[in-house]
Amino acid sequence: FGSSCRLSLVPRQHSAGGRNMSSSFPASQAIVIGGGLAGMTTANTILEHGGRVVVLDKSAFCGGNSSKATSGINGSETKTQKEKGIDDSNELFLSDTLSGGAKKKEVAKVLVYESGPAVDWLMDKFNLDLSLVARLGGHSAPRTHRGKERFPGMTITYALIQMIEKVQEASGGVLARIVTKAKANKLLTNQGAVVGVEYVKDGKTFQEHGPVILCSGGFGADFTQDSLLAKHRPDLMHLPTSNGEHCTGDGIKMGEEVGAASLDLEWVQVHPTGLVKVGDEEAKVKFLAAEALRGVGGLLIDAQGNRFANELGRRDYVTGEMWKNKAPFRLCLNKAASEEIHWHCEHYKGRGVMKFYESGEALAKEMGIPVQKLIDVHNVHHEASLKQAKDPENGPFPAYPNGKSWDEPSGKTGVGKKFFHNVIPGSQVAKEPFNVAIVTPVIHYCMGGLEISTKSEVLNKKGVVIPGLYAAGEVAGGVHGNNRLGGSSLLDCVSFGRVAGRECAAYYMGKDVTPTELATLAGPAVGSKPAAAAEPAKASAAAATSPSGGAGGYTLAEVAKHVTKGDCWVVLHGKVLNVTNFLADHPGGELAILTFAGKDASVEFDMIHPPDVVSKYAPDAVIGDLVSGGEDAVAASAPAVKEPPAGICTKFLLLIVIMWVVCAYVLFLREQQGEINHTNAFDTA
Repeated sequence: FGSSCRLSLVPRQHSAGGRNMSSSFPASQAIVIGGGLAGMTTANTILEHGGRVVVLDKSAFCGGNSSKATSGINGSETKTQKEKGIDDSNELFLSDTLSGGAKKKEVAKVLVYESGPAVDWLMDKFNLDLSLVARLGGHSAPRTHRGKERFPGMTITYALIQMIEKVQEASGGVLARIVTKAKANKLLTNQGAVVGVEYVKDGKTFQEHGPVILCSGGFGADFTQDSLLAKHRPDLMHLPTSNGEHCTGDGIKMGEEVGAASLDLEWVQVHPTGLVKVGDEEAKVKFLAAEALRGVGGLLIDAQGNRFANELGRRDYVTGEMWKNKAPFRLCLNKAASEEIHWHCEHYKGRGVMKFYESGEALAKEMGIPVQKLIDVHNVHHEASLKQAKDPENGPFPAYPNGKSWDEPSGKTGVGKKFFHNVIPGSQVAKEPFNVAIVTPVIHYCMGGLEISTKSEVLNKKGVVIPGLYAAGEVAGGVHGNNRLGGSSLLDCVSFGRVAGRECAAYYMGKDVTPTELATLAGPAVGSKPAAAAEPAKASAAAATSPSGGAGGYTLAEVAKHVTKGDCWVVLHGKVLNVTNFLADHPGGELAILTFAGKDASVEFDMIHPPDVVSKYAPDAVIGDLVSGGEDAVAASAPAVKEPPAGICTKFLLLIVIMWVVCAYVLFLREQQGEINHTNAFDTA
């Protein structure tokens, strides 16, 4: 979910031959294109410097891919690391980033050295919980921060969106504005400088004037034949993607049209662990299994149950090893690993893309392999962890990112595993509970984009700054080189979003830059006013489609009849929602809602969304209350649950009866003795 702000706009006319924009400067505002984390970071930073900002997003809601990020945000030398005694440094993080694929050291240095202040800024200014720290693939220290609840991407991005909304409300739209369903299609220039943008909303053309910060993301969901993906990586066109359909490279194309240089467009990251939903294996858009699942000890195995790679290696490496081995591939978390990342596991199971197995024996049975295979694989892994702890420098295999490894399955690939977490011996496997997901490679991130300076300024083909044009987030190229480390996408958004915001503010405000507290601008209100309830006419119209409803409410059996893309209902906390018209606008994609069509999605909804999301952004979807009745019909359509033997049930019921008789007799004796009165006996029952 994101902003649902709707503005009343009047189209500004401009001549076909171009308009003299010099009268627009000094500019009175900055223009941010893209309402994901990069855009919202930039917008908040401009406000912190005393500026004004307008955010344009072509989707119905802000949030973008940022809101789907699952692992966390990287940061070195953060307050959280120091509190936990984690030994990390900017120098070590920079070394890991360069080893991970980055080629432009000066740009990578900005990413890294801004990381600690970026994470601390999120915690201090937006009261975010980033108290958990994990080590992801390619990192020499635990530095990927997340909170205890919900996906970090959603939590962080939503907090920044809320701040802009609060400032918009408190200032009456003077200091901040959000315009959604606004598709930018042209940058306006004057004498070589970018001075505004042209966009289309509701079929009409509008302009905004001021310097522009592009935060519009990559092109990982554009499968058209003239797309940047088709041009630069046609070999990947057959793969599924984790990207939202808005990721079509608009910002890159607009930048190139005004002379901006682009680089590394051929470097498209394929993430190894897209989640496969059984029964919908061919879905083009897939949810992503957070890399943190491997960080807490998750193991990757092939169809025969063999480990084949270093689970903490670079993403391109793990993907490459998967293509050399036999699918389906499974990501397996033992009990300790599952408990450390419990929230993620529960969410994935709720979405039907992860399955719980009561034991290794049950897992082996479903895979069609002997449980001894899993026992042997875990024994090798466990023994390697013990040897690594005892003698970390003299293993027989090269380790990643450096040193030596004792782990044979990964060591044979030349990328040996040296960091082990939540390891169990083979002797535990047969009876050990596991959470398991089937995974497959998916298009995930575009490392290439517009070339930027260390100040987030967009450069032309001669390496010269284009005045008035900045870029932050996935739209900017050259930050990660040919491979991005896990946890650095959110970091890229915040590090370079803050850089772009302050540099742009200095560019158009000059000496008028004034340090400003966001909390002051947002006013005293804790949050934005909740939107009004659904209009009676709409609720009545929706109720007319069912035998009962409206004031009488709907039964779960009635809700269960509405399970298609053209007719989709869900239940949230006792309220029935008709989300049919909302599917196309949902930032998380249609599948995220359709998975729960006809069901009560309250638990899974709360895992991701703040409690006020529906009232703020989709109040018209609420069509009535959930009432009792029809549960038997719904239960009858659900998979059968194996019942215990009849003998056990009989004995259990007999025991209950005996206990009840004894308790009744004791109460009778106590009452006779005057120890309790009759009324209180019922009050405490």
